[in-house]
Amino acid sequence: MLSFLNHPHKREQRSGIMMEGEKRKQRQHQQDKPYRGIRMRKWGKWVAEIREPNKRSRIWLGSYSSPVAAARAYDTAVFYLRGPSARLNFPECIVDDHEIHDLSAASIRKKATEVGARVDALQTAIHNSTVNSVESNCNSNSKSTRMMMKPDLNEYPSPESCDEDN
Repeated sequence: MLSFLNHPHKREQRSGIMMEGEKRKQRQHQQDKPYRGIRMRKWGKWVAEIREPNKRSRIWLGSYSSPVAAARAYDTAVFYLRGPSARLNFPECIVDDHEIHDLSAASIRKKATEVGARVDALQTAIHNSTVNSVESNCNSNSKSTRMMMKPDLNEYPSPESCDEDN
């Protein structure tokens, strides 16, 4: 059995399968965690947290509806913890306002949750306005679309409608 496993061709196949499995796992990981410092709860909420430097404890940064809001909260916290050299999800969105002088976990959590909540509210508003505009467009055109798309099959065609088809 061992000679079968040590066969060079079989080893290549085994490594190929491992590489495909790793790629699949990496692809799935990218879908599950689209940004650094966040994860999705079973029920669909996105949460952000960060480990304090040189400690085992974590700073809870909140729970959000969108992954972007959670990632922005994480970015804010990591920026205040590690400075301008920090690896950020959205480096173009960080504003260094020097507002936080106290780098305690509570002040970092407060600033990060403010940013996350603001982004979450904007994302929700954008989503709702898009859904509402699509729904209003569908509702205004629904009667005419329904008449064109779904003719009454119980009704006999009138002579006028037969002439229109030709």
